[in-house]
Amino acid sequence: MPTLIEAPAIVEAAGTRPKRIEEYTGRVRSGHETVSVARMVSPQGWVEPGQRPDFEEITVVLRGLLHVEHEGGSLDVRAGQAVVTAPGEWVRYSTPEPEGAEYVAVCLPAFSVETVNRDVEG
Repeated sequence: MPTLIEAPAIVEAAGTRPKRIEEYTGRVRSGHETVSVARMVSPQGWVEPGQRPDFEEITVVLRGLLHVEHEGGSLDVRAGQAVVTAPGEWVRYSTPEPEGAEYVAVCLPAFSVETVNRDVEG
């Protein structure tokens, strides 16, 4: 029988400004360990610490711009575009434009604080 997820779990976000994370499936909301799906809403000026996750992340931008720094440079991912990052790849996400950004992140396996491997802030 299908399972209805009536509402997401709100998960605390890392970064310089408040960002809303709504997890629909994953370790927190549904107990899924193999995949997580979350909607993110972040304001202008939000910057996340760099990270080298143990999971693949597929991010679809719904509104605004998501800036993605990586070891070879950076990408600007706009509404209607997506970016895929591989396990072990260093990335840092930010939302520099005035409208911020809204996006959906799918992580395989599911996101966890233990496997995101954030940079140690100095």
